[in-house]
Amino acid sequence: MKQPSGRRRKARAPRPPVARRNLLGLTAALVVASLVVGYLLLARDDRTAPTASAKDGSPKRSAPRATGEPEWDGRTEVIGDGSTSYTGPQENQLKAEPLKPGQKPPQFVVFSWDGALQGDDGLFAHFRETAEQYDAHMTFFLTGIYLLPKSQKDLYDPPQHPTGSAAISLPTDEHIRTTLEQLSGAWKDGHEIGTHFNGHFCGSKGGGDWSTEEWKSEIDQFYGFVKKWKTNTGFTDIDPLPFDIEKEVVGGRAPCLEGQANLLKVAKEYGWRYDASSAGDFQIWPTKKNGVWDFPLQMLPYEGGKYQGLSMDFNFLYNQSEGETEGDPAQYPRWQQETFDTYMGGFNRVYYGSRAPLFVGNHFEEWNGGIYMKAVEEVIKTVCPKKDVKCVSFRELADWMDVQKPATLQRLRTLDPAQSPNWSTVVK
Repeated sequence: MKQPSGRRRKARAPRPPVARRNLLGLTAALVVASLVVGYLLLARDDRTAPTASAKDGSPKRSAPRATGEPEWDGRTEVIGDGSTSYTGPQENQLKAEPLKPGQKPPQFVVFSWDGALQGDDGLFAHFRETAEQYDAHMTFFLTGIYLLPKSQKDLYDPPQHPTGSAAISLPTDEHIRTTLEQLSGAWKDGHEIGTHFNGHFCGSKGGGDWSTEEWKSEIDQFYGFVKKWKTNTGFTDIDPLPFDIEKEVVGGRAPCLEGQANLLKVAKEYGWRYDASSAGDFQIWPTKKNGVWDFPLQMLPYEGGKYQGLSMDFNFLYNQSEGETEGDPAQYPRWQQETFDTYMGGFNRVYYGSRAPLFVGNHFEEWNGGIYMKAVEEVIKTVCPKKDVKCVSFRELADWMDVQKPATLQRLRTLDPAQSPNWSTVVK
């Protein structure tokens, strides 16, 4: 996502606390607090939406993954005003199978993107192409108002904020067109479309302050913007999205990682199976909260393992340039290598240890000269081809987790991230 960018403001908050590796009692509240401060500084910038490019590419896989879904007869069922449709079961999905006795788990890696907007840098399309090259699936968290024209902004009634307002800029019409192209192509590639909700409000009156009814309103409006983009835009020359959005979305990530407690209270009402809105956990096998899988951002070995840093591009930005999106260019090579090394440190710790999934969160942004995009791309190229590694979407991981024996998962959760056990005693 090339989020709207314009004038930059230097962060005035102190650097967020980072945990030493042996401080396993670090509270998630400290991590979330640092993220919230930084997100506020960026999300509330007076930024202007960029003009989008018309790059698509629509890569297809030459070797689809196995799927247990029945074959589709080729008929498209248009839904509502023609904004969405049902085109059959999604292809190229990981086949979820229970572990056999003594079998080492795959090393799952999930790359996810907040916002999922195609900007003039073409990053959405670029990472689709990268994913196709390295047989990776990803999760794209769509922001609903990225399909809402500026002229129709008053259709958005955000919780606790004036009608038509948002903490981010609405897209241009061309921006909407190219984002729709990318969403369709991504789904056909086998990627997951999740939700990043709508207005990206953080802090006071943000998601952390919302009631369950206000979360329902935000979710319902998200669905509405996707289901009625043709009505709202007036576009008649673009095909419907190839999926039913209410069935496609099975999870999301809340802006600034705020409000998970009340969000989880309503998630199951929408048929959601996971949530990715928590932060600060060490690399352990996931568990469920309120009946849905909790897939948090994680603490990874930062600065050679001296500290732990959160597995999201923004956390690196905040630690390296104190929230300034255009820091000292002389530091870019060092910061990029530092980011790559941190991700690889987290990967290696579990790949040669507990095999707990690795979660990487990102934005389609050119912060600090695009070094975070470059670092993540290098991670994709390095880890996805490795033996036993499966770069999957959150939904594919949830599918796999659901078919495992509960007792096996419970034993996996007892492992230290770096612990490589006798697998015959763990997987029975």
